[in-house]
Amino acid sequence: PRDITFDDIKLEMQKGDPFTRELLPKRVSALEQSRVRIRGYILPSFQQRGLTQFVLVRDNQECCFGPGAALHDCVVVRMRPGRSADFSIRPVAVEGTFRVEELRGPDGRHLAIYALDAEGVR
Repeated sequence: PRDITFDDIKLEMQKGDPFTRELLPKRVSALEQSRVRIRGYILPSFQQRGLTQFVLVRDNQECCFGPGAALHDCVVVRMRPGRSADFSIRPVAVEGTFRVEELRGPDGRHLAIYALDAEGVR
C-alpha cells in the first residue's frame, strides 16, 4: 500500500464551506480505489473492542463531527468482513482501499467525504 497522510488529502476550502467534487485536487482523485496506509487516531465511541466501523481523525485534539472540524481531517473506516479493530488512545496505521464517499447528516450537511475499506489496523 501507498503511505499517505492527512496533508495529502487536504482540500483548499474553509471550514463550513459546502463540499463539491470540483474541490478535489488531482492528487486526491488519483488515490480513488487505491490501496493506502494512513496514520491517525480512532475517534472514541462507546465500543472499545471489535470495531467494524470507526472514524479515523487527524489528531486526538478535536472531534471530527464537531462544529469547526474540517471535512478532510477525518476518514470513515469500514473493516472488511471478518475483520475488526480495537480502540486505542495511541495513533494507529490503517491499511485499505481509499474512496471518496460523501456521507451526509440528517440536515444534508457533509459529515465526511473520505472512506476506507480496511484490511487491517496496527
